[in-house]
Amino acid sequence: MARTETSGGGNIKLTLKLLWGGGERPSRGPKPGLTLDRIVATAVGIADAEGLEAVSMRRVSTALDVGTMSLYRYVPGKAELLDLMLDRVQREALEADPGNLTAGTGWRRAVELLARGYLEHYRRHPWLLRVNEARSVLGPSSLRSLEVALVPLQDMGLSDPELMSVIISVQSFAGGIARMEIDADAAAKETGLSHEEFWEQQRPYLEQAMESGQFPVIAALAEDTFSEEFDHFTFGLRRFLDGLEVLVAERAGRTERTERTERLEEG
Repeated sequence: MARTETSGGGNIKLTLKLLWGGGERPSRGPKPGLTLDRIVATAVGIADAEGLEAVSMRRVSTALDVGTMSLYRYVPGKAELLDLMLDRVQREALEADPGNLTAGTGWRRAVELLARGYLEHYRRHPWLLRVNEARSVLGPSSLRSLEVALVPLQDMGLSDPELMSVIISVQSFAGGIARMEIDADAAAKETGLSHEEFWEQQRPYLEQAMESGQFPVIAALAEDTFSEEFDHFTFGLRRFLDGLEVLVAERAGRTERTERTERLEEG
């Protein structure tokens, strides 16, 4: 399934006003009880259940049992609504896992919590992987999420660009694993073939290929090589953490040597 929407595709100034509480509120007309937060929450619910392509101003208004024009008094259109949805799910993620990422959390544990949090975030909202967020409109929840992520990483001894790279890398890794899961499920639904049925149809051809001698390395692989029981996420995450451990230790040693040299020079 291809990407369907792009963050920042609407009126950025109006979106920012809505995100940061500066947007105008309608004074008359809409159904009592209708709020911007309720509109955004409804849109997120539709996207979670049916995919982002199902979200439209008409669809949201139907779910809220109001006229479509009532929504336009709160939000200009779907492009701006999308950015509000993105910020809202960031807020929900923070509320779902409060207090775990603090200055007292060791950086290694913090990175693991971030990775697992990102993975669960994508699993809860698979439509996020269909959004181009290369130029996101940053709201308060998005910035708060970044702040929370950065706090326990401060003692890694890395430069600020490197700390950002840690977050980008772990988020991309989690997103990649989530994409494989979500795409596999989507393929099964779209084709009507289960994973087992799909691979069973290929079995005769694959067995013939393995017996041909043209693929000796693949043919020699263990029977459990492609087992669904293997936890690729945990394996990859641990190797990523091990690599960071080497870098952090290297930076700590360099700092210690520098401080020792400075003390000798001062003495």
